[in-house]
Amino acid sequence: MAYVTLSGAILAEILATTSMKYSEGFSRLWPSLATGAGYLLSFVLLAHTLKSISVSTAYAIWSGAGTAVIAAVGMLFLGEALTAAKVIGVLLVIAGVVVLNLNGAH
Repeated sequence: MAYVTLSGAILAEILATTSMKYSEGFSRLWPSLATGAGYLLSFVLLAHTLKSISVSTAYAIWSGAGTAVIAAVGMLFLGEALTAAKVIGVLLVIAGVVVLNLNGAH
C-alpha cells in the first residue's frame, strides 16, 4: 500500500509542476490553484508513505521519478529540446535512484 501512496504523491507532484508552467508566474488563477493543491496533496501522500518506507528510499523514488517524468513532459508536450545532455541527466537520476534503493532494500 505504501508504494501506491508513493505513486499518488509522484503523480500529484508531476501535475503540480506541470500546472506551475501554465500558471505564468502565478498570474493565472486556476493553474496557480492546481499547483498549490497538487503540491499539498503530494506532500501529504509522501508523509503517509514515510510511515512505512524509509525516507531515503521514498524520497529518492519520489524526486527521481518526478524529475524524469517532468523532463519527458517538457520534451514531449511543452516543446523543450531533446538533447543528449538531458537524456544522460535523466539516466543518471534513474541510476541514482536504483543505487539508493539497492542499499535501502534490506
